Amino acid sequence: MKAIRLNASGAPLAVVDVPEPEPRAGEVVVRVAGCGVCHTDIGFWRDGVPTRHPLPITLGHEVSGVVDEAAPECREWIGREVIVPSVIPCGECDLCRSGRGNACRSQIMPGNDLDGGFAERVAVPARGLCPVTERNGYSLADLSVVADAVTTPYQAIVRSGLRPGDLAIVAGAGGVGGYAVQIAAAFGARVVVLDVDAAKLAGIAAHGASLALDPSATDFKGLKKEIATRAQAWGVAAHGWKIFECSGSAAGQETAFGLLGTAGILMVVGFTLDKVQLRLSNLMAFDATAQGTWGCRPELYPEALRMVTSGRVTLHPFIERHPLRDGPEVVRRVADHEIQKRAI
Repeated sequence: MKAIRLNASGAPLAVVDVPEPEPRAGEVVVRVAGCGVCHTDIGFWRDGVPTRHPLPITLGHEVSGVVDEAAPECREWIGREVIVPSVIPCGECDLCRSGRGNACRSQIMPGNDLDGGFAERVAVPARGLCPVTERNGYSLADLSVVADAVTTPYQAIVRSGLRPGDLAIVAGAGGVGGYAVQIAAAFGARVVVLDVDAAKLAGIAAHGASLALDPSATDFKGLKKEIATRAQAWGVAAHGWKIFECSGSAAGQETAFGLLGTAGILMVVGFTLDKVQLRLSNLMAFDATAQGTWGCRPELYPEALRMVTSGRVTLHPFIERHPLRDGPEVVRRVADHEIQKRAI
């Protein structure tokens, strides 16, 4: 079959012939419909972030497809349309049993721990698969982005305790941040989105954002004052703001932390290797909370998918499709910011 292989960090990606996968115990083989390109893939390819599986490896962890082969104990999955979780917990450890399976130390991530979805077929554990029973106008390929770009902010919003009438501030309107805006609005929150890219702000303005701001257009005090003024006009409390850092940049993290006030909650969703200087005493002074969130528990996938198929969250304006043969060039274009959407 065809697959896009990473042979060495920084080496050119190429579509090559590789052996067909075979399911081991507890596994299924999924015929891939679509696989999203994520900046985590860029990190493995270009930035020297090591994969846990030795190279070479097939990248790709946002996978949708049809199960066409399975180990004997998993044959009930054959023929079913599925989304493969980007983080697959073991289901047996203390973290899994306590509801923190996304932090499982034995978790498996396609395209990191094993060959991923930039291929015609992929073998993955059957545990945690999310069945697709209704698509409502979406192709199965389109729904691949649910595996990370949608479910990652969904978990962050669920864990924040966001309620109708709350103020949600999303720093970063990219692939993950844009869906965070939509999900927060679907939860009934007033949503403020921050980004320095005018095109991204314009793209998300009609999809749930009550206010879209460029934080570089004013100083921090001016930014905070404008948000507070709008919140007051909306009848939103001046405390308990929920802030979602999705930019994965030092500037975004500093801005998000600076906006944290009384009884506020900061969910760190984006990732950067850059270090930032923060006054952690603000957490004490404001009785506030800062929390990281990694991936999404498979148990949350069905409801995240329903938000898409019910129309409460839309994918169509934010995705585009490319054939596997163009994959290496597509990954390069995403890395060079020539494609801003979640490209499939």
